[in-house]
Amino acid sequence: MENKITLEYYVLDVFTTKSYKGNPLSVVFTNGNLELEQYEKIAREFGYSETSFVYYSNTKKALIVRSFTPTGFEVDGAGHNLLGAVGAALLKKMEIFQEQSASHFVIMKETPIPILIDFEAKSKLPIVKMKQKTATTGESIPAAIIAKAIGLSTEDLEVPNFIPTIVQTEVAHLMVPIKNIETLDKIKTDNNHLIAISKQHNFEGFYCFAFTGDEKTIVQSRFFNPLIGIDEDAATGTAAGPLAGLLNKQNIIQSNKEYQILQGVQLNQPSLLKVMVNENNVLVGGSSVITMEGKIYLD
Repeated sequence: MENKITLEYYVLDVFTTKSYKGNPLSVVFTNGNLELEQYEKIAREFGYSETSFVYYSNTKKALIVRSFTPTGFEVDGAGHNLLGAVGAALLKKMEIFQEQSASHFVIMKETPIPILIDFEAKSKLPIVKMKQKTATTGESIPAAIIAKAIGLSTEDLEVPNFIPTIVQTEVAHLMVPIKNIETLDKIKTDNNHLIAISKQHNFEGFYCFAFTGDEKTIVQSRFFNPLIGIDEDAATGTAAGPLAGLLNKQNIIQSNKEYQILQGVQLNQPSLLKVMVNENNVLVGGSSVITMEGKIYLD
């Protein structure tokens, strides 16, 4: 197309090694910052829960990532939006760490995010792990208030030693215990009610989880964040980190040992999020696979 600016994009499935599973993410490669309206229009056109825009900064010697929801909200937290963006750059063979020391990082908006890279044994796909801050717990909210907003009874949220609690590593989310996986499947959300609770108690999303009984994949989860336009998310790194921190504080999981969280089953997009709680941080990671690629034309 004549007189059009062309941008390359990939669509990746994140927290999986198989296409059409995991959490889909569009990643757009730019030559620098775009106009705010351009970010918003492109994110709206893709319609995924988030679209990430990336370029390599020679001055900052790092990959720069900005992420937007379809409603135009710019995401501060680093979850699948960041992991998928870094995965796309690596799969594209970009040298994003060559000017850095042994400690690798990317920049989310203005904030450096420490990154670790590993590789899947079978697929050889990169496993991107980001360091989140140590989890901090905040306010607890009565189960009766939450139960009605997710279409369950108060008894459905009765899990020994757990009550709905706000936990934060990068972004504050509410950790909501559910008594079993069968009940987790039955959740029916009232978005207006969820938004009202989020605003009243100053947090974003609702991370509902049930124990699996498995020692490795310890919980299955569902995430709802209508406050920023996400009805349900297939994989949420900004919530998996806080949940891992909470489980560690409750002595459910050990420090310095990797576990998995299964999410997205109800969306037919099963995602495995790798988590590990260390002394000074929480690691959240996973693999990404390219499913589509193409070009975007800007006026």
